[in-house]
This record gives sequence, C-alpha cells and structure tokens, in this order.
Amino acid sequence: MIKMKQFSQNAALCVLLCFSLASAADEIQDASKLFKQGQQAQALEKIESVLAAKPKDAQARFLKGLILTEQSKIADAIKVFTALTDDYPELPEPYNNLAVLYAGQGQYEKAKVALEMAIRTHPSYATAHENLGDIYAKMASQAYDRALQLDKSNTSTQTKLEMIKDLFGGSNRKTTIASRNVVTGVVSAPKPSAVVANAPSSPVVPAAAPAPIATPAAPVKPAATVTTAPAKPLVASDTNEDALKTVHEWAAAWSAKNAKKYLTFYAREFKTPDGESRSAWEEQRKARISAPKSIHVEIKDAKVKLIDANHANVSFKQLYRASHLHTSASKTLELVKSDGKWLIAEERAGK
Repeated sequence: MIKMKQFSQNAALCVLLCFSLASAADEIQDASKLFKQGQQAQALEKIESVLAAKPKDAQARFLKGLILTEQSKIADAIKVFTALTDDYPELPEPYNNLAVLYAGQGQYEKAKVALEMAIRTHPSYATAHENLGDIYAKMASQAYDRALQLDKSNTSTQTKLEMIKDLFGGSNRKTTIASRNVVTGVVSAPKPSAVVANAPSSPVVPAAAPAPIATPAAPVKPAATVTTAPAKPLVASDTNEDALKTVHEWAAAWSAKNAKKYLTFYAREFKTPDGESRSAWEEQRKARISAPKSIHVEIKDAKVKLIDANHANVSFKQLYRASHLHTSASKTLELVKSDGKWLIAEERAGK
C-alpha cells in the first residue's frame, strides 16, 4: 500500500527559512526555530501574536498550519490551509498540504481535487504531480480490491493489484493509518516577493596523492630503472558510478524477469518491507516477477549520496511498465558494500 510521509520538522523548516519578508520577519524566524526544536506550543504562541497584528499574513498562517499539523490538530490545520487557498488562490503549496491532510484521513477524492488545483495554479509544481500519481495509484488499488471482493476468480484484476502492491508495497509504503500518510507530504512555503538563495558550497575534492620521489639507482649496477605510475586514488565519482551500475543492473534483471539474478542484488541483512522472513519475501517477489507477460523498469534522475566507504543511498524515479499497467514513483535504495560489491540493504519509497 502507499505510505504518506508525515510532515517532518526538518523538511518543513528547510522551506520555512525562506520566510524572510521584512514585516514580522524576526518573530516568524523565532517561531521557526521553536518549531524546529519541537516546541510547537511556544511556536504557535509566537505566530498567534504575529497574526493578531497582521491576520492576513500568508507566511504566518502557513507556519500555523504546519504547527497544527505537527500537533495532530488536523481539522484546525485543514481550516488554515483552506482559508489560504481562498485568500491566495494563486499559491499551489496550501492546496498540496490540504491534499496531504485529506489523504491522511482516507479522503482521496478531496485530495485529488486539491492536487489538481495546485497543478492548475502552478503547472510545473513537481511535488503535486508526484502526489497526484500516488493518489491515483491508491484509488486504483482500492478499486481492484473491491473488484476482487465481488469476483475472487478474476486473475486479471489480481495481477493488476499485485503490480500496484509491487510498486508501492515493496518500498515500505504501508497500509494507511491515522498517524501515517499516503502521498508525499513535502511542504513548501508560499513564495515571498524575493528569495535570496545561498550559493552552494564548493564540493570538497580529495587531495591527489603526492607523486613518489624517485630514488637514484645504486652506482654498482647501472641497470635501467622501470618507473610505474602511482595508483589512481579512489574518488567519489568512481564509487558513485559503481553504485549506479548496481542499480541499473538490478533494474535490468527485473526487466528481464530473471528472478534468480534479481534476488542476488539484495544483501544478506536486507530489511524486508513488512518484517516478513527473507524466504517468504523472496517467494513473493518470484511470484510477482513471473506474473506479468513482460516487465520494463526504467531508472531516471538517479542521484547517489555516499555515506561512507561502505554505505550509500541512491534516489531515483522508477518507471514501471507491465501489461496494461504504467506507473512511476520515487524510490530510494540503501546500499551496503559487501566483498567489494554494492548490495541493497533497504528499499523504500520517496527520496
């Protein structure tokens, strides 16, 4: 099933740092810091003081909605974001956050409408597009479930349902409950009139190994000196290429429906998505790979984050096509190096 990420403080606050408008900026920044520290009550008190003086302040109202969400006051948060869509219909972010809250309540039709409004106001708003895809997948899963309840012998419906579960269920997207989400809850603040972006820091390039100092040959035997080039130092780009190669080979084995080879890409300590035994998970994967007549898995926009010499994360967009099902979703593979080879230690949805 699809898992909706909760509003994390860190994710929200990364965007809240953009709240730098001159009016009430200091108080909003103070509230942002309190929110980051987990002091929601104090943060809300600060924001209420701003809104007492400026009740229409979009940034303060948006932050209030985030705080209420973090406090699990969903009904109040929905009111705040709904009012923002009324007063600022050109902003896509409140629509997106409304969709997250509606989806968390299982109101997928309302979530769909909210996301469509976000896209209508801002056609290039990638978060809303991704969330809408997840909502469609969830609604399709529910429809297939209902169809199977009416006709359990319908193998075509069963196959399609398994494909959706394959796309989302195998990526740590679990059954929705009140404390979990269904669509990607990446929240963004309404855009201020001017945002100053910090220049990205220059990447740290490891210093090249100093060239070895040649020692003169002994005068006793004037033999020819054979000079060998110094070994090429290991750089991050080499490691990144190896990690990406593993991911593409994993996708190729999946596309070839070679379950045996596909399973070799998973580490011995692989964390199964639902806590089942490794043998049970492998049997499930074999069945899902063999079910459709053909499978095509494409990896797009892959990015590697090197944790250390033996751990890396690869995030990408997965395009999955099988029979009549075409889907896409963001996915992250946590890789661990074992005997010089990158293997999958965990597979989860999102970035």
